[in-house]
Amino acid sequence: MKKFLSVLLIAVLAFSLVACGGAAGTKMTMGTGGTSGTYYGYGGVLGQYISNNAGVAVTVVSTDGSKANIQGIHAGNYQLGTVQSDVMSYAWDGTRAFEEDGKVDTFRTVAGLYAEAVQLVTMDPSIKSVADLKGKSVSIGAPGSGVYFNAIDVLAAAGLTENDIKAQYQSFADSADALKDGKIDAAFIVAGPPTPAITELCTTNDAYLVPIDGEIAEKLMAECPFYTLFTIPAGTYEGQTEDVTTVTVKATLIVSAAATEDDVYKLTAAIFDNIEAITAENAKGAELSLENATEGLTVPFHAGAAKYFKEKGIEVAVQ
Repeated sequence: MKKFLSVLLIAVLAFSLVACGGAAGTKMTMGTGGTSGTYYGYGGVLGQYISNNAGVAVTVVSTDGSKANIQGIHAGNYQLGTVQSDVMSYAWDGTRAFEEDGKVDTFRTVAGLYAEAVQLVTMDPSIKSVADLKGKSVSIGAPGSGVYFNAIDVLAAAGLTENDIKAQYQSFADSADALKDGKIDAAFIVAGPPTPAITELCTTNDAYLVPIDGEIAEKLMAECPFYTLFTIPAGTYEGQTEDVTTVTVKATLIVSAAATEDDVYKLTAAIFDNIEAITAENAKGAELSLENATEGLTVPFHAGAAKYFKEKGIEVAVQ
Protein backbone atom coordinates (compact mmCIF):
# COMPACT_ATOMS: atom_id res chain seq x y z
CA MET A 1 0.00 0.00 0.00
CA LYS A 2 2.84 2.41 0.87
CA LYS A 3 4.50 1.69 -2.48
CA PHE A 4 1.22 2.31 -4.30
CA LEU A 5 0.70 5.62 -2.48
CA SER A 6 4.24 6.72 -3.30
CA VAL A 7 3.76 6.00 -6.99
CA LEU A 8 0.41 7.80 -6.93
CA LEU A 9 1.97 10.85 -5.23
CA ILE A 10 4.73 11.04 -7.84
CA ALA A 11 2.17 10.84 -10.64
CA VAL A 12 0.05 13.59 -9.12
CA LEU A 13 3.13 15.82 -8.65
CA ALA A 14 4.23 15.30 -12.26
CA PHE A 15 0.74 16.15 -13.51
CA SER A 16 0.64 19.31 -11.41
CA LEU A 17 3.98 20.47 -12.81
CA VAL A 18 2.74 20.04 -16.38
CA ALA A 19 -0.58 21.73 -15.62
CA CYS A 20 1.17 24.73 -14.07
CA GLY A 21 3.75 25.09 -16.83
CA GLY A 22 6.45 23.81 -14.46
CA ALA A 23 9.57 21.76 -15.05
CA ALA A 24 7.89 19.43 -17.56
CA GLY A 25 6.68 22.31 -19.75
CA THR A 26 8.47 24.15 -22.57
CA LYS A 27 10.93 26.84 -21.53
CA MET A 28 11.88 29.74 -23.78
CA THR A 29 14.20 32.72 -23.36
CA MET A 30 13.10 35.96 -25.03
CA GLY A 31 15.72 38.47 -26.16
CA THR A 32 14.46 42.06 -26.01
CA GLY A 33 16.54 45.26 -25.83
CA GLY A 34 18.09 47.72 -23.40
CA THR A 35 16.30 48.32 -20.11
CA SER A 36 15.49 51.93 -21.11
CA GLY A 37 13.79 50.92 -24.36
CA THR A 38 10.28 49.67 -25.16
CA TYR A 39 11.33 46.13 -26.09
CA TYR A 40 12.35 45.19 -22.57
CA GLY A 41 9.27 46.45 -20.71
CA TYR A 42 6.79 45.27 -23.32
CA GLY A 43 8.60 41.97 -23.72
CA GLY A 44 8.16 41.41 -20.01
CA VAL A 45 4.39 41.84 -20.33
CA LEU A 46 4.18 39.51 -23.35
CA GLY A 47 6.35 36.95 -21.58
CA GLN A 48 4.01 37.06 -18.59
CA TYR A 49 0.92 36.36 -20.70
CA ILE A 50 2.64 33.59 -22.64
CA SER A 51 3.83 31.97 -19.41
CA ASN A 52 0.39 32.19 -17.79
CA ASN A 53 -1.70 31.12 -20.77
CA ALA A 54 0.35 28.99 -23.15
CA GLY A 55 2.11 26.48 -20.91
CA VAL A 56 5.41 27.95 -22.14
CA ALA A 57 7.61 29.39 -19.39
CA VAL A 58 9.27 32.52 -20.78
CA THR A 59 12.35 34.19 -19.30
CA VAL A 60 12.82 37.74 -20.61
CA VAL A 61 16.38 39.09 -20.86
CA SER A 62 17.85 42.49 -21.77
CA THR A 63 20.02 42.45 -24.91
CA ASP A 64 21.60 44.74 -27.50
CA GLY A 65 18.43 44.57 -29.61
CA SER A 66 17.37 43.25 -33.00
CA LYS A 67 20.59 41.85 -34.45
CA ALA A 68 21.66 40.35 -31.13
CA ASN A 69 18.27 38.67 -30.77
CA ILE A 70 18.43 37.12 -34.24
CA GLN A 71 21.97 35.92 -33.61
CA GLY A 72 20.93 34.63 -30.19
CA ILE A 73 18.13 32.55 -31.71
CA HIS A 74 20.53 31.26 -34.36
CA ALA A 75 23.01 30.23 -31.64
CA GLY A 76 20.27 28.54 -29.59
CA ASN A 77 20.59 30.95 -26.66
CA TYR A 78 17.13 32.45 -27.22
CA GLN A 79 13.94 30.98 -28.65
CA LEU A 80 11.96 34.22 -28.91
CA GLY A 81 13.00 37.78 -29.75
CA THR A 82 11.66 41.26 -30.45
CA VAL A 83 13.16 42.79 -33.60
CA GLN A 84 12.72 45.61 -36.09
CA SER A 85 11.03 44.49 -39.29
CA ASP A 86 13.80 45.98 -41.42
CA VAL A 87 16.58 44.21 -39.49
CA MET A 88 14.93 40.81 -39.78
CA SER A 89 14.70 41.42 -43.52
CA TYR A 90 18.45 42.14 -43.59
CA ALA A 91 19.08 38.85 -41.78
CA TRP A 92 16.81 36.83 -44.06
CA ASP A 93 18.40 38.32 -47.20
CA GLY A 94 21.97 38.48 -45.87
CA THR A 95 22.29 42.23 -46.49
CA ARG A 96 23.41 45.34 -44.60
CA ALA A 97 23.79 44.36 -40.90
CA PHE A 98 24.19 40.71 -42.00
CA GLU A 99 26.23 41.21 -45.15
CA GLU A 100 29.47 40.17 -43.45
CA ASP A 101 28.01 37.38 -41.28
CA GLY A 102 25.76 36.03 -44.01
CA LYS A 103 22.11 35.08 -44.32
CA VAL A 104 20.29 33.81 -41.21
CA ASP A 105 17.15 31.73 -41.74
CA THR A 106 16.79 29.89 -38.43
CA PHE A 107 13.94 32.10 -37.22
CA ARG A 108 10.36 32.72 -38.28
CA THR A 109 7.81 35.50 -37.78
CA VAL A 110 5.19 35.21 -35.04
CA ALA A 111 3.51 38.61 -35.44
CA GLY A 112 3.96 42.33 -35.96
CA LEU A 113 3.46 44.14 -32.65
CA TYR A 114 3.59 47.94 -32.96
CA ALA A 115 5.07 50.87 -34.84
CA GLU A 116 8.69 51.72 -34.00
CA ALA A 117 9.13 55.41 -34.63
CA VAL A 118 12.46 56.86 -35.71
CA GLN A 119 12.76 59.55 -33.05
CA LEU A 120 15.39 62.27 -33.39
CA VAL A 121 15.76 63.98 -30.02
CA THR A 122 17.85 67.02 -29.12
CA MET A 123 18.27 69.82 -26.59
CA ASP A 124 20.01 72.12 -29.08
CA PRO A 125 17.61 74.90 -30.22
CA SER A 126 19.58 75.34 -33.46
CA ILE A 127 18.56 71.86 -34.64
CA LYS A 128 15.15 72.13 -36.32
CA SER A 129 15.58 69.63 -39.14
CA VAL A 130 17.71 66.63 -40.12
CA ALA A 131 19.85 68.91 -42.32
CA ASP A 132 20.84 70.85 -39.19
CA LEU A 133 22.75 67.81 -37.92
CA LYS A 134 25.67 68.58 -40.23
CA GLY A 135 28.82 69.05 -38.14
CA LYS A 136 27.00 68.08 -34.93
CA SER A 137 27.81 65.27 -32.50
CA VAL A 138 25.02 62.72 -33.00
CA SER A 139 24.37 59.30 -31.46
CA ILE A 140 23.32 56.86 -34.19
CA GLY A 141 23.17 53.59 -32.27
CA ALA A 142 25.59 50.67 -32.13
CA PRO A 143 27.40 49.93 -35.43
CA GLY A 144 25.34 47.50 -37.50
CA SER A 145 22.26 47.86 -35.28
CA GLY A 146 18.77 48.62 -36.54
CA VAL A 147 19.04 52.15 -35.14
CA TYR A 148 22.32 52.65 -36.99
CA PHE A 149 20.87 51.78 -40.39
CA ASN A 150 17.72 53.84 -39.72
CA ALA A 151 19.92 56.82 -38.89
CA ILE A 152 22.07 56.30 -42.00
CA ASP A 153 18.91 56.08 -44.14
CA VAL A 154 17.46 59.29 -42.69
CA LEU A 155 20.76 61.15 -43.07
CA ALA A 156 21.07 60.00 -46.69
CA ALA A 157 17.55 61.20 -47.46
CA ALA A 158 18.64 64.62 -46.19
CA GLY A 159 21.77 64.58 -48.34
CA LEU A 160 24.14 63.75 -45.47
CA THR A 161 26.51 60.87 -44.75
CA GLU A 162 28.00 59.45 -41.58
CA ASN A 163 31.10 61.55 -42.30
CA ASP A 164 29.07 64.78 -42.25
CA ILE A 165 28.38 64.37 -38.52
CA LYS A 166 30.48 63.54 -35.48
CA ALA A 167 28.99 60.08 -35.07
CA GLN A 168 28.65 58.52 -31.62
CA TYR A 169 27.57 54.90 -31.18
CA GLN A 170 25.51 54.70 -28.01
CA SER A 171 22.56 52.90 -26.45
CA PHE A 172 19.28 54.68 -25.66
CA ALA A 173 20.20 55.20 -22.01
CA ASP A 174 23.75 56.34 -22.80
CA SER A 175 22.41 58.72 -25.46
CA ALA A 176 20.03 60.31 -22.94
CA ASP A 177 22.82 60.70 -20.39
CA ALA A 178 25.16 62.17 -23.02
CA LEU A 179 22.50 64.69 -24.08
CA LYS A 180 21.96 65.76 -20.47
CA ASP A 181 25.72 66.13 -19.94
CA GLY A 182 26.16 68.13 -23.15
CA LYS A 183 28.45 65.51 -24.69
CA ILE A 184 26.30 65.10 -27.81
CA ASP A 185 23.93 67.38 -29.67
CA ALA A 186 21.27 64.91 -30.81
CA ALA A 187 20.39 61.21 -30.83
CA PHE A 188 18.43 58.79 -32.96
CA ILE A 189 16.24 56.49 -30.86
CA VAL A 190 14.06 53.93 -32.65
CA ALA A 191 11.31 52.59 -30.41
CA GLY A 192 7.61 52.80 -29.75
CA PRO A 193 6.68 56.13 -28.19
CA PRO A 194 6.48 57.00 -25.39
CA THR A 195 10.02 55.63 -24.97
CA PRO A 196 11.27 55.61 -21.34
CA ALA A 197 14.67 57.16 -22.16
CA ILE A 198 13.01 60.08 -24.00
CA THR A 199 10.24 60.43 -21.40
CA GLU A 200 12.82 60.84 -18.64
CA LEU A 201 14.86 63.24 -20.76
CA CYS A 202 11.89 65.48 -21.62
CA THR A 203 10.62 65.45 -18.04
CA THR A 204 13.85 66.74 -16.54
CA ASN A 205 15.30 68.77 -19.44
CA ASP A 206 14.28 71.01 -22.36
CA ALA A 207 14.50 68.19 -24.89
CA TYR A 208 12.29 67.91 -27.97
CA LEU A 209 11.74 65.82 -31.10
CA VAL A 210 12.88 66.92 -34.56
CA PRO A 211 10.42 66.07 -37.39
CA ILE A 212 11.41 63.65 -40.16
CA ASP A 213 8.88 64.67 -42.78
CA GLY A 214 8.33 66.35 -46.15
CA GLU A 215 10.80 65.60 -48.95
CA ILE A 216 13.10 63.67 -46.58
CA ALA A 217 10.33 61.25 -45.61
CA GLU A 218 9.11 60.91 -49.21
CA LYS A 219 12.59 60.09 -50.51
CA LEU A 220 13.18 57.65 -47.66
CA MET A 221 9.94 55.75 -48.28
CA ALA A 222 10.55 55.65 -52.04
CA GLU A 223 13.96 54.04 -51.56
CA CYS A 224 13.15 51.86 -48.53
CA PRO A 225 9.54 50.57 -48.72
CA PHE A 226 9.52 49.16 -45.17
CA TYR A 227 9.30 52.75 -43.85
CA THR A 228 5.91 54.41 -43.41
CA LEU A 229 4.79 57.78 -42.07
CA PHE A 230 3.90 58.00 -38.40
CA THR A 231 2.53 60.75 -36.15
CA ILE A 232 3.68 61.08 -32.55
CA PRO A 233 0.68 62.83 -30.92
CA ALA A 234 1.05 66.06 -28.99
CA GLY A 235 1.44 65.38 -25.29
CA THR A 236 3.32 62.11 -25.78
CA TYR A 237 6.27 63.73 -24.03
CA GLU A 238 6.51 66.57 -21.49
CA GLY A 239 6.56 69.90 -23.30
CA GLN A 240 5.44 68.44 -26.65
CA THR A 241 2.63 70.80 -27.62
CA GLU A 242 2.24 69.70 -31.26
CA ASP A 243 2.09 66.48 -33.26
CA VAL A 244 5.47 65.40 -34.63
CA THR A 245 5.65 63.59 -37.97
CA THR A 246 8.34 60.96 -38.49
CA VAL A 247 8.84 57.56 -40.13
CA THR A 248 8.47 54.12 -38.65
CA VAL A 249 9.33 50.46 -39.01
CA LYS A 250 7.49 47.66 -37.18
CA ALA A 251 8.41 45.91 -33.93
CA THR A 252 8.00 42.20 -34.57
CA LEU A 253 8.04 39.04 -32.46
CA ILE A 254 10.11 36.21 -33.93
CA VAL A 255 10.65 32.62 -32.82
CA SER A 256 13.13 29.84 -33.48
CA ALA A 257 12.25 27.79 -36.56
CA ALA A 258 12.83 24.72 -34.37
CA ALA A 259 9.96 25.59 -31.99
CA THR A 260 7.00 23.22 -32.21
CA GLU A 261 3.82 24.18 -34.05
CA ASP A 262 1.78 23.56 -30.91
CA ASP A 263 3.91 25.81 -28.69
CA VAL A 264 3.92 28.68 -31.20
CA TYR A 265 0.18 28.35 -31.82
CA LYS A 266 -0.45 28.57 -28.06
CA LEU A 267 1.87 31.53 -27.47
CA THR A 268 0.34 33.41 -30.41
CA ALA A 269 -3.11 32.81 -28.96
CA ALA A 270 -1.89 33.86 -25.50
CA ILE A 271 -1.06 37.28 -26.94
CA PHE A 272 -3.94 37.95 -29.33
CA ASP A 273 -6.66 36.47 -27.13
CA ASN A 274 -5.62 38.85 -24.32
CA ILE A 275 -5.19 42.18 -26.12
CA GLU A 276 -7.36 44.15 -23.69
CA ALA A 277 -5.55 42.84 -20.61
CA ILE A 278 -2.12 43.40 -22.18
CA THR A 279 -3.10 46.97 -23.11
CA ALA A 280 -4.06 47.62 -19.48
CA GLU A 281 -0.46 46.80 -18.52
CA ASN A 282 1.37 48.44 -21.42
CA ALA A 283 0.03 51.08 -23.81
CA LYS A 284 1.70 49.36 -26.77
CA GLY A 285 -0.93 46.63 -26.47
CA ALA A 286 -3.40 49.04 -28.10
CA GLU A 287 -1.57 48.50 -31.41
CA LEU A 288 -2.09 44.73 -31.33
CA SER A 289 -4.47 43.64 -34.08
CA LEU A 290 -4.75 40.80 -36.57
CA GLU A 291 -4.08 43.23 -39.44
CA ASN A 292 -1.03 44.84 -37.83
CA ALA A 293 0.24 41.38 -36.89
CA THR A 294 0.24 40.06 -40.44
CA GLU A 295 0.79 42.97 -42.85
CA GLY A 296 4.03 44.38 -44.22
CA LEU A 297 6.33 41.57 -43.03
CA THR A 298 8.74 39.93 -45.46
CA VAL A 299 10.02 36.95 -43.43
CA PRO A 300 7.81 33.80 -43.51
CA PHE A 301 5.65 33.00 -40.50
CA HIS A 302 6.05 30.00 -38.21
CA ALA A 303 3.48 27.30 -38.93
CA GLY A 304 2.07 27.63 -35.41
CA ALA A 305 1.40 31.35 -35.82
CA ALA A 306 0.01 30.75 -39.32
CA LYS A 307 -2.43 28.20 -37.89
CA TYR A 308 -3.75 30.76 -35.40
CA PHE A 309 -4.18 33.49 -38.02
CA LYS A 310 -5.83 31.06 -40.46
CA GLU A 311 -8.46 30.32 -37.82
CA LYS A 312 -9.12 34.07 -37.78
CA GLY A 313 -9.51 34.14 -41.55
CA ILE A 314 -6.04 35.42 -42.48
CA GLU A 315 -3.58 33.49 -44.66
CA VAL A 316 0.14 34.23 -44.24
CA ALA A 317 3.27 32.92 -45.98
CA VAL A 318 4.92 29.93 -44.32
CA GLN A 319 8.28 28.27 -44.93
